[in-house]
Amino acid sequence: MDTNTTVLNVKGLSAGYGGNRVLDDVSFTLQRGEVVTLLGRNGAGKSTTLKCLMGFITEKTGAIDFEGAPIMRCLPEQIARLGMAYCPEERGIFSQLNVLENLTLPPVLRDGGLTLHEVYELFPNLRERAASQGTKLSGGEQQMLAIVRILRTGAKCLLLDEPSEGLAPVIVKLIAQTVHALKRRGFTILLVEQNLRFATELADRHYVMETGRVVDMLTRDDMHNGNARVEAYLGI
Repeated sequence: MDTNTTVLNVKGLSAGYGGNRVLDDVSFTLQRGEVVTLLGRNGAGKSTTLKCLMGFITEKTGAIDFEGAPIMRCLPEQIARLGMAYCPEERGIFSQLNVLENLTLPPVLRDGGLTLHEVYELFPNLRERAASQGTKLSGGEQQMLAIVRILRTGAKCLLLDEPSEGLAPVIVKLIAQTVHALKRRGFTILLVEQNLRFATELADRHYVMETGRVVDMLTRDDMHNGNARVEAYLGI
């Protein structure tokens, strides 16, 4: 796998809502096939960063290049067609639709999306729950559905916002296995996460955010060595 190709290059990104600045001069990169996390305390600007990348926030300055093309002024649907997909923290499951309908609702935008057979291979229990309505799913099942739903679109760069939030440890382990499986398939993943153990297990690199800025980049070795910087940044 070619991991020397820059898939996402963010430079000097500043953004906000209604004149209130939330991000201030954020810069980072993702290489093809990497899993990279944005770490930081609540309110650091991590989720806002993902929304900027996906085009949901228009009040922004700086530069965002995806696959070598500028996407700073692109609409969300244009970015999706280029091969980026976003899984929100709130999951966005349609409660009145069943699992199969939720899975097949997003359009296939590019070649290379996962088939239903491949989706069910990743999460066999979703096949068993195919006729169940979204309201009948557990939190863990909803998170599984939210992740695999975007894989059918053909996207190869995934933005995952707090995928382990509020889930039981056994489900968190399953989500981690899924992220590993996606990495082996060649997906590039940017992950916002509060669960430090989960993030450490999965990611190649970690960008730390504080008050809307990227203040450090930590390697896998930094995290596994119990670097004091991690504890200081995250207050642990």
